[in-house]
Amino acid sequence: MLLLQFQLGKDRYALDSSEVVEVLPLLGIKRIPHAPAGVAGVFNYRGRPVPAIDLSELALGRPARLHMSTRIVVVRYPGANAGEHLLGLIAERTTGTVRRDPAEFADPGVAARDAPYLGPVASGPEGLVQWIRVDGLLPEAVRDVLFRQSEMQP
Repeated sequence: MLLLQFQLGKDRYALDSSEVVEVLPLLGIKRIPHAPAGVAGVFNYRGRPVPAIDLSELALGRPARLHMSTRIVVVRYPGANAGEHLLGLIAERTTGTVRRDPAEFADPGVAARDAPYLGPVASGPEGLVQWIRVDGLLPEAVRDVLFRQSEMQP
């Protein structure tokens, strides 16, 4: 499996590249007043507004640092009735891809109830990398705020 690697703080994480639509430079984000924690705002993706989540704010409680390698990773987020939405993930030090066999990943042995997006971990020459599950990123209340309108349309 091909994984896109990035960092949150000093730790390494990865996304399944089959969920990734495109990796963009950190574009202008339109902030949304009173948005839920972790929601950075919206950005223009090919002529349409797409919500953006700041992974550092979501996981670490602080905004992503503005490194040259901080990117917006556009992913497919599962929606109602087998549909999907586009979602931007702001990720620090998005440096490249790595191939890993899914069997290399194991349960970390620590359950984080408030972070269902944290998947199994794998060890490698650079240390541990943890798999981020896109479908677990948004609590139901945040998902409803971001996608309620589009799921109500026929």
